[in-house]
Amino acid sequence: MSFKLSFERLALYSQWMNAGIYEATEKLSVDEQNKDRGAFFGSIIGILNHLVVGDTFWFKRFAEHQASFESLEYFRSMAKPNSLGAIVHADLMTLREKRERMDENIILFTSELTDDVISSSLSYKNSTGEEFNKNFGHLLQHVFNHQTHHRGQVSTLLYQAGVDIGVTDMLAGIPND
Repeated sequence: MSFKLSFERLALYSQWMNAGIYEATEKLSVDEQNKDRGAFFGSIIGILNHLVVGDTFWFKRFAEHQASFESLEYFRSMAKPNSLGAIVHADLMTLREKRERMDENIILFTSELTDDVISSSLSYKNSTGEEFNKNFGHLLQHVFNHQTHHRGQVSTLLYQAGVDIGVTDMLAGIPND
């Protein structure tokens, strides 16, 4: 299996999991969604915003790659968040709409990937201005891993709040041969 196919599968998994996380979060009151639970970025809404912010930072960087991905025009047009903990949308519905649009564009992006791009390098600056030059494929792996890490936190917080999001294993989305 190629790396491209792996990234396409990860994008589909992320979209599926994000939909489940948002659907489960909708079962909580606004106060419960915003309750500081002592986790990274405090609340469920805080973590969901961080995921949007992190993806915004990364996909804006990917949009600067010499491959000029057409699918990343959406990210090019987005304003850069002012911090990793920024609350870009305080209400779940607006945040969910943004997440859905991002996921659609990420899926399109993975369809544009090539082996040459995956094995190329990306030069970028992080949020504090430090410069890096790293393997593009490894950076994309990081992004999908980062999403899974924080969704795991949200699923735990939801479970502690009495909401079971159900199956979260990627295995559920892998088709039979």
